[in-house]
Amino acid sequence: MSADGPDGAGDRLLIAEISGPAGVRGAVKLKSYTADPADCAAYGPLTAADGRTVVIGHVGVKPNGAVIARIDGVDDRDAAEALKGLRLYVDRAALPAADDDEFYHADLIGLAVETVAGERIGVVRALHDFGAGDLLEIADVPKARGGPAVMVPFTKAAAPVVDLAGGRVVIDPPAGLFKDAAE
Repeated sequence: MSADGPDGAGDRLLIAEISGPAGVRGAVKLKSYTADPADCAAYGPLTAADGRTVVIGHVGVKPNGAVIARIDGVDDRDAAEALKGLRLYVDRAALPAADDDEFYHADLIGLAVETVAGERIGVVRALHDFGAGDLLEIADVPKARGGPAVMVPFTKAAAPVVDLAGGRVVIDPPAGLFKDAAE
């Protein structure tokens, strides 16, 4: 995926998305994609999908986990509403290197997925967290195996090998996740 792709890659990574206004004085709600939601302001100016520079000022995290931020130059609800849906990116060079067994989601998108037995299953389309932990969305799954897409827990047990250099994720899916190819 190019740097202009929907989730980053290349030289930029998606770090947050403005989900709407918060109040009447220009604050916005952010969907943060950082490990610590408040860190979306820690990497300096961000680049919006349309190329403009966005500087996040104060960031607060509510007890319910909602991230509220101030954007430089945004002083009223109408201006905040106009930013709804804006994706914010950070230069990869501004981010720390991932530790062992840690990965930037953008680096996983597009990797081939195969089973521990060596059977190619599909490719990683996305990572999701619906509240119970990360899930790999695997696309291009053969119909005989339950395709077109399946979700696999992104845990050490279910995805024991992530080989970025080799361009693959090896999965050991829970029993019954995939149809038996012989069915």
